[in-house]
Parts: sequence; structure tokens; C-alpha cells
Amino acid sequence: MLTSIAQNWWIFLIRGICAVLFGILAFAMPGITLTSLVIVFAIYAIMDGVGAIAVGASGGASGERWWQMIVVGIISLIAGVLTFAWPGVTAVALLACIAVWAIVRGIVEIYAAIRLRALIDNEFLLILGGLCSILFGVIMIARPGAGALAVLWIIGVYAIIFGVLTMSLAFKLHSLKPLTGSAAGFTAPSN
Repeated sequence: MLTSIAQNWWIFLIRGICAVLFGILAFAMPGITLTSLVIVFAIYAIMDGVGAIAVGASGGASGERWWQMIVVGIISLIAGVLTFAWPGVTAVALLACIAVWAIVRGIVEIYAAIRLRALIDNEFLLILGGLCSILFGVIMIARPGAGALAVLWIIGVYAIIFGVLTMSLAFKLHSLKPLTGSAAGFTAPSN
């Protein structure tokens, strides 16, 4: 499993870059309408879902699927498709959808990080990403009546922080490639 994840480190990097770009767009266009926000979020969630499913399904030489990432991907795809299906959704309903998505995603990411704890060091990056997702979801539930601009800023901050953490994890995984057997003569260390 670690070999597969390390070999596909670039998927985490792309997911992180997409999140950061989404966050920057949220700040760069403060006058964005709710419909535009819906479309941007839907595109991000679908791209994130495809990336997570690709990581989970890669399996590598062992053939083991990382089902937690597949679940995260499916949740993201569902959130993206539902958001596209009902672009006229009210701000409160959109916030609830995004909040539930973030909380469930965060829980699954923390579980995945705990599972990886025995395989890699610094799994805290995935735990921090999961905690960031849960905190974001809780804030969204606690403040459903917040103005569209405040919501946009919260989403932008979340996306940038999560993207940076995901890119950090990608580079950590990339640095593990030689240790996971992708270079001739190297084998993964056993704990």
C-alpha cells in the first residue's frame, strides 16, 4: 500500500494545487455570485473526488485497495454532482452540504492517517488535514446565516490550508519513493 501511495504522490500534489487555486479564486473574486460559487465548488469537489478515487484504487503491487480514500472520493463526487444538479440551491442548503462533506471527509482522513501511522512518519499532515476539514464543517454548521462574503472567505481559507497540507504530504510521499522499492535494490523499512 505504501509503495502504491508513494508512487502516486503526484495525485496528492494535484489535489493540493487544485485546493489552493480554489482558495485563491475565492479571495480574488469577492463579488462572486452564489451560482458561481456553486459551480466552482462543484468542479473542485469532482476533481478532488476523482483524485482520491485514483489514489485509493491504485492498489500497487500488493493489489490492496485503500478503501478510505475511495470513500473520500465518492463523497466528494456525490457532493460535486449534487451541487451541479441544483445550482439554485439556497445559501443555507449549500452550507449544510459543504459542512457535512467536510466533516465526513475529515473523519475518514483521520482514520486513514491512523492506519498509516505504522507505515510512515509525519502522518500528522493527513491528521491536520482531517482536523481542518472537521473544524471547517463545524464552523459552517454553527454560522449558517453568515453573509456570502464571509462564507467565501471561510471556504477560501479552508481550501488554501487544506491544499498546503495536502501538497506537503505529497512531497513527503515523494521523498519516500526510494524507500518503497521504486529504485533498484531498495526495500521498504519494516516497523
